[in-house]
Amino acid sequence: MLSGRSNRPLAEEMAERLGQRVDGATIRDFADGEIFVRINRNARGRDVFIIQSTNSPAENTMELLLLLDAARRASAARVTAVVPYFGYARQDRKDQPRVAIGAKLMANMLVAAGADRVVSIDFHQHQIQGFFDIPVDHLYAAPVLTRYFREKALQDLVVVAPDVGSAKMARGFAKRLGGNFAIIDKRRPTANVAEVLNVVGEVEGKNCLLADDMVDTGGTLANAVVALKDRGAKKVFACATHALLSGSATEKLSAAPLEEFVVTNTIHIPEERRFDRLTVLSVAGLLANAVEYIHSNESVSQLFEFRDNV
Repeated sequence: MLSGRSNRPLAEEMAERLGQRVDGATIRDFADGEIFVRINRNARGRDVFIIQSTNSPAENTMELLLLLDAARRASAARVTAVVPYFGYARQDRKDQPRVAIGAKLMANMLVAAGADRVVSIDFHQHQIQGFFDIPVDHLYAAPVLTRYFREKALQDLVVVAPDVGSAKMARGFAKRLGGNFAIIDKRRPTANVAEVLNVVGEVEGKNCLLADDMVDTGGTLANAVVALKDRGAKKVFACATHALLSGSATEKLSAAPLEEFVVTNTIHIPEERRFDRLTVLSVAGLLANAVEYIHSNESVSQLFEFRDNV
């Protein structure tokens, strides 16, 4: 197992669960910012797993590509890219003239760099799996998140989708937690700006759980929390797989009337972006199991507890 620098704590936790080490590569920056990568151990004929999320900055993606290339040139038998957070997934189609399809480009680059297989969690759009010409194991963080809220035993629960795109995920949460379902009707005047127009569903006097795959600037989530409280919600919780927390997201969420915001550690969250009501759950066990099953050529489907057909 090798690790880039984007989320070293997660990689080390995975390695500990598997009885492995992730210190097998030297990664450093030249004075001009160029990245140097070298694999320190013999990789010939080995099954190599490279753990690296591709969130900002772009150097994280470049680091992954260089590690993949180094493993391939070291004659590894199989190279698997374990990408807990797959960046550029929001650019998955040409919805405007003269724009790039960033998700497809990312897939092409991983394959060209030498990846034989990709493991990731909660793609922003599930059809991104079809952008790859190699096997993709698309895992779900839902079992980790729903287990946490099931232990809370919230009464009168309504799981709320912050937008249409997260409706399927939220409906699945509601089914597993025994709650009702609601959805927020919103519009985006500009990128990263959202306005709540209406809440479809009964939330008055209820405990609400907002469920989404990612939180970037926090504007959508903060507005949704306020909208639910304005409509009589008792308590509002929120959860998301990927906590990007860009810009002033921490300040927005800290100021929102939110009981608790639960995320996973697919992206490393530095201390300065954390706040009192933020809870971070680990997906190291989920990813470690996937790595173990792939290495032993066992079925990974037993980890797909949260499926599309919920």
